[in-house]
Amino acid sequence: MQEISILGDGLPEPLLAVLPEHYRVIPFAEVSGDLPHVQGIVCYGHPTVDAALLDQLPQVKVVSNHGVGVDHIDVAAARARNVAVGNTPGCLDAATADMTMALILSIARNVVVGDAYARSPEFQHYDPSILIGQEVTGSTLGIIGLGRIGAKVAERAAGFDMRILYHNRNRRPEWEQRLGARYVERDELLASSDFITLNCPLTEETTGLIGAAEFAQMQRSAILINMARGPVVDSDALHDALQSGAITAAAIDVTDPEPLPRDHPLLGLRNLIITPHLGSASNRTRQRMMEMTVDNLNAGIAGGPLPFPVQA
Repeated sequence: MQEISILGDGLPEPLLAVLPEHYRVIPFAEVSGDLPHVQGIVCYGHPTVDAALLDQLPQVKVVSNHGVGVDHIDVAAARARNVAVGNTPGCLDAATADMTMALILSIARNVVVGDAYARSPEFQHYDPSILIGQEVTGSTLGIIGLGRIGAKVAERAAGFDMRILYHNRNRRPEWEQRLGARYVERDELLASSDFITLNCPLTEETTGLIGAAEFAQMQRSAILINMARGPVVDSDALHDALQSGAITAAAIDVTDPEPLPRDHPLLGLRNLIITPHLGSASNRTRQRMMEMTVDNLNAGIAGGPLPFPVQA
């Protein structure tokens, strides 16, 4: 069978194992001038795919993204060149919602700080007066972005008897009826929520969505969770809000930039949990993401419709 070249960086062994044997993987770094033989691109780990790159790949047919968010791909430029773009919707919703709840519970109940203290020489006896956390059960959760992932977060929050507020581009009456979620304007959500989770995509409208003005609207006891993308939150404003006590704490799975420079002031804050973009990092979810990525790649190279196309 004729060899087919695809572009891809850092593809793990499990993903390489499900690629057809006649695919040859070329690193992004080898793109210098035109590569007319490249027919597909696999985006693993958010490499930038823009018009300039696509113009160097005149025969490329498909961009297959390992993940849902496609803010690193110029989808319009791809479509203008008749290049199909696919992603992996649906399969990671539950895992990302689980991680959202994990961050809520971890930051509210001092799990990370408590773990460090329990391992330290300072822990000599049980003291019931230390590390008093914030109650999750019965608290008010504000969800910004009640899409597939946000809806899964709402389901889990209902299990903790949380009062659910949400703000979304479109109202979701099915969730209002099912879980008693209440649609509110963003200002009311910020002012009324004990926990605020960001589960929205990164777009022009959501870039810098949470900055100094928004932190000023939150309760001083509020806790922010970012499971969206780093640029949704202004990093400097987040640092100032945490350091000044404008909000109590935050837990973020994404940063801007990502990763943060090792001397970034956010890294020194005790009232902040940072995880390295683990939202979809569960075994079954990542396996399904790889399968969907390859399904899109194969379909695009064959010239057929993608099973999981990026929606307009």
